[in-house]
Amino acid sequence: MIRGERIARGEIWWDEFGIPFGSVAGYKRPVLLVQDDSFNESRIRTIVVVPLTTNVRLLEAPGNVLVKKKESKLTDDSVIIVAQPYALDRNRFIEKISKVNKEILEKVEKGMLLVLGIQK
Repeated sequence: MIRGERIARGEIWWDEFGIPFGSVAGYKRPVLLVQDDSFNESRIRTIVVVPLTTNVRLLEAPGNVLVKKKESKLTDDSVIIVAQPYALDRNRFIEKISKVNKEILEKVEKGMLLVLGIQK
């Protein structure tokens, strides 16, 4: 991450996951920051994210959210995988790509609540 750059909930960043293992995300991929900004602005060194994939078949999984390439500024339509949250060190973030709109972020929140079994 560029030193001193502010990061915010709802932003999409490039992150380096390294070599994938089983069903865990791997390689360089975009992630959506879902952690509340009060934590993002604190001294906590980790940021909670969910990965994105161009495998649109994963849109069939409960809670996952489609983000069009026009919205994400990525080269392809992508699926936000809400069932794979990660806490990543903020130094792993490579480059900011874009920020999703409120509607997409609300869909992600609903999907994560579904995955966690939290009824609101």
